Amino acid sequence: MRQTTDILISGGGVAGLAAACAFGSAGYQVICVEPQPPVTAEASAGSDLRSTAFLHPSIPVLRAAGLWARLEPHAAALQIMRIVDAGGVAPEPRVIKSFDAADLSDQPFGWNLPNWLLRREMLARMNELPNVTFLPGRATTAVLTRENAALVTLSDGSRFEARLLIGADGRGSLVREALGIPVKTLRYGQKALAFAVSHPVPHENISTEIHRSGGPFTFVPLPDREDTPCSAVVWMDHASEIERRLTLSPEVFAAEMQERSCNLLGPLTQISRLTAWPIIAQIAARMSGERTALMAEAAHVMPPIGAQGLNMSLADLTALLDLATPETLGNREMLAAYHKVRHLDVQTRVHGIDLLNRASQIGAQPLRDLRAATLDALYSIAPLRRGLMRAGIGVR
Repeated sequence: MRQTTDILISGGGVAGLAAACAFGSAGYQVICVEPQPPVTAEASAGSDLRSTAFLHPSIPVLRAAGLWARLEPHAAALQIMRIVDAGGVAPEPRVIKSFDAADLSDQPFGWNLPNWLLRREMLARMNELPNVTFLPGRATTAVLTRENAALVTLSDGSRFEARLLIGADGRGSLVREALGIPVKTLRYGQKALAFAVSHPVPHENISTEIHRSGGPFTFVPLPDREDTPCSAVVWMDHASEIERRLTLSPEVFAAEMQERSCNLLGPLTQISRLTAWPIIAQIAARMSGERTALMAEAAHVMPPIGAQGLNMSLADLTALLDLATPETLGNREMLAAYHKVRHLDVQTRVHGIDLLNRASQIGAQPLRDLRAATLDALYSIAPLRRGLMRAGIGVR
């Protein structure tokens, strides 16, 4: 026997949980399934030690979902985005440019939180919503769509009929594959390390990308711990270099980390374990199918530059919420409109981040010099600088 629901969300990562809270808060009956039970404590095995920066256009959907009141007390504001070119002969800053949110509005660019904490607060919010059911430890195993419903089978044999199926099940999305939607994938030969550090120099709510070669080394502010400044680090480099660093002794790793950071925040102390993941860019050919919408990494993946990833996912969610009504939920017109609203923006941003990432990888000295000169020139033109900031946070 099939159970019926308004919406079934396949995937209970941060994007899927946010969607469950948002649609649940809007009054829809929601079921969210996730193969891996979320880890909600930093010290637990398998916890996601990456952090997520919510740019301020993403805050309204979080507020409407009943999430922002829970998240804001734990967030570190991102007031300035600083780009440092350290691509000279020696690993030291030679061009430093700061993009200040005050040039655009009285709001910071965004707020940063650790992913494990996001999951904890999102699950707490879901527990407050009687019309939302979370099924951890169960995976979507089969999808069959009809004009009036999506039919979904889970790994425990249970079956559901949903007016709208949301595929939020990651870059290898089973939902996307079941609908036969192709993807274009770009590979960089890169991986990223994610971890947290403490440091004696306050970050002053400045997110800093340091470019040399292989990929950026990025500090993202975190709230202080015991009055000590802390930051999340995302260190992108050629995959072989990341794999080598994972084998280093703590002392040797600390020395390499310190050099690559250009000592901008003083001596760094690693305060979390290292996690690594491969860097790709990926775009689905369509963001919707019969009774189905793709969002987040099921629809688009990009390198972690400029805090674009989850904010694009929340733009997907915002579009779905804006288009959905109790009468049109999941119908052909709603889903065609969703694809039209989102796909061009996704393509533009993925291609833009692709270009930035390739620029960050370059190793030849003349090209690194050109990169530094280009940064200096772009920053010097005030209207262009403000335009780049607006484009980066997704406002007109």
